[in-house]
Amino acid sequence: MSLPGSSIWNTRDLLRDCLSSVRAEGPSELVVVDNGSSDGSQAMLREEFDDIRLIVNPHNPGFGAAANQIFSLTTAPYLFLLNGDTRVQPGSLCSISNYLDLHPRVAVLGPELVHPDGRLQSSCSAFPHPLLPLVKSKVLTRLVRRLPGVRDRLLDTWRHDAPRKVPWVVGAALGIRREAFREVGGFDEGFHLYFEEPDLCHRMLKAEWDTHYAPVTEVIHIEGASTQQRRQEVLWDWVVSYMRYNERHHAGRQLELSQMTFRWSMRVRWAREKLRALRAKDPVLRAEHTADAAVWARAMTLPQRK
Repeated sequence: MSLPGSSIWNTRDLLRDCLSSVRAEGPSELVVVDNGSSDGSQAMLREEFDDIRLIVNPHNPGFGAAANQIFSLTTAPYLFLLNGDTRVQPGSLCSISNYLDLHPRVAVLGPELVHPDGRLQSSCSAFPHPLLPLVKSKVLTRLVRRLPGVRDRLLDTWRHDAPRKVPWVVGAALGIRREAFREVGGFDEGFHLYFEEPDLCHRMLKAEWDTHYAPVTEVIHIEGASTQQRRQEVLWDWVVSYMRYNERHHAGRQLELSQMTFRWSMRVRWAREKLRALRAKDPVLRAEHTADAAVWARAMTLPQRK
């Protein structure tokens, strides 16, 4: 059986819904890691969910570090990692455990993710390519995504109605095989936020383990519930993690290409936010665009590994 674990930061009310949905599955060991929340999450957990094991971090060490804590404190062969802004459907734990039982070389399993209104949420993708900053840039997204090869690599244009092997899956809801996780050393805690999942799955692949997307159950995910609360910090986390991923998994000309596209995209984003700030009539919105521009300007000064 899978053991549910959750990593949270300032999502108290959503976490209540998440744990209630897991508790409805029946008896199971629940572990929650609170990454320094200040919204009353800890008090709510102690009052309403006294059957869980609560780990409180004085600060936010990141998703990967919290997941590693859960693994170090548990022994179940499978772990079902959930963000605090998710809700599971009845039978989810059994469905994930059964799939992993039937596929012994699958190390990481991503279930179907949906928005609260039922719309499908993109939950798997190709490994980050050196041209990723261009694809993520809205200036070129519509043009680039028209190319058949790019569409296939991004894995966001298929029906998501059948299991398949994929490069990596989103960490909002993950079924993970303990044996494989231990073999590759768990999450790299150098990724505070972003790219920790593709990094883990990349190392799993090198160790000859598979990652699957499988709609054996549906998980509701309120995307960005905690990251919306600290926008500029999150943007900087993306910058640092993107550079770390590149340096770990790209070399030679691939690394040079990724660094070149990164610098170009940072300039484009800086110019875009400066222009938006100049056009904004609302002082709050103007300040937000100015702060975003400062993040991209800072990113342009980062040293690049040779």
